[in-house]
Amino acid sequence: MKLVKQIGAVILTVVLFAAFNLSIYMFLTRRLSNNFGGAGSARMIDVEKYLPFEEKSDLPRITSSLKLSGDLPVLDGAAALVPVYAAVIDNVYPEGCVTFDGGVFSSDNYYGENFAPDSAMQYKNTVRGYKAIVDGVTDVFFSAGPSEEQKAYAEEKGVELVYVPIGLEAFVFFVNANNPVEELSADQIRDIYAGEIRNWKDVGGANRIINPVTRLEGSGSQTAFLNFMGDKKIGRKSLFSVTGGSLGFSFRYYMDGIVADDSVKMISLNGVYPSAENIRNGAYPVVARFYAIYRSDNENKNVPVLIEWLLSEEGQEIIEKSGYVRLPEKG
Repeated sequence: MKLVKQIGAVILTVVLFAAFNLSIYMFLTRRLSNNFGGAGSARMIDVEKYLPFEEKSDLPRITSSLKLSGDLPVLDGAAALVPVYAAVIDNVYPEGCVTFDGGVFSSDNYYGENFAPDSAMQYKNTVRGYKAIVDGVTDVFFSAGPSEEQKAYAEEKGVELVYVPIGLEAFVFFVNANNPVEELSADQIRDIYAGEIRNWKDVGGANRIINPVTRLEGSGSQTAFLNFMGDKKIGRKSLFSVTGGSLGFSFRYYMDGIVADDSVKMISLNGVYPSAENIRNGAYPVVARFYAIYRSDNENKNVPVLIEWLLSEEGQEIIEKSGYVRLPEKG
C-alpha cells in the first residue's frame, strides 16, 4: 500500500510538472516566439573583424599620403566607431603598433581587455572611453557627443576637451522584422517612451504591447536618445511589456553594418528612411555628428596632424568607405 502511494505521488508530481511547463509554453514562450520581440537586444561588436594589419579585416584601404611615426596617438572609441578608428590606424600607422596581452588577440575581447597597455589601438567603449580621454590614457577618442555626466567629469578634473566633427550618422529606431510597422513619427516615438502609447495597434500595428527598450546610461546611443526626447520625460513601462514587441534605437551603421541582422529592421522616421543619401542631403530628421575628441592640453604633435588628415579628402574617404557619411562640403 505504501509503495502504491509513493508511485502515485511520483506520477502526480510528474503530471503537475508537465502541466506547469505546458502552461509556461502556451502563455509565455509561444507568445514571445511570435511577438516581434528581441528587437532591442544588445549585441556585441566583433572587434576581431576590425583589427588593423590583418588580411581578413573588414577595413577599407586607401593610398594615404600620411604615414605617422614617432609618438603615435593612442586611439579609442565607441563600439559604433571601431571601424573608423581601426581603419585610420590601418592606413596611417606603422604595422606592429597594435599589440595584445599574451601576444595574440583574444576571442573574448569584447571590451578591449586584451589590448596591451602600449597598443596604439584600444577599445573601452563610450562609458569607460570618455573617462580614459579625460584621464589622459587615450589621445584621441572617437564618439558621439558626451552625456551631462561625462561633461561634468571633465569639468571636475579641470580638463578641456576639443570636439572636432569628422562625419555624420543617423540616429535610428528599429523593430523586429516581423513587425508590420514600417514607420513612426518622432512624436509617436516620444509618446511611446513617455508611456502615452502602449500598444502597437495605436500606431498602425498589431494588437500587441510595446516594449520600449533603452540603453546603458552614458552610452552614446542613450545620450543621443535623451537628446531626441528633449523635455519629454521617459515613463514607466508596463509590467507586461516584456511579453510585447520591442522598439529599440541605435546609430544606423551599428545596426546596418556592424551587427547586421535580418531579424530586425530600421523604420522610417517622419516618412523618411535612414539611407546614406537621406543623411547626406538632410532629409532624414535626426542626423548626429560624431567627433574626434582630444584634450586641449595634449602635447603630442601628431594629434593635430591626424585631426587635419581626418578632415582632408583622404580622411573623409576613410569615413565614407567605413560605412558612414562624410561631412558636407563647405560652400
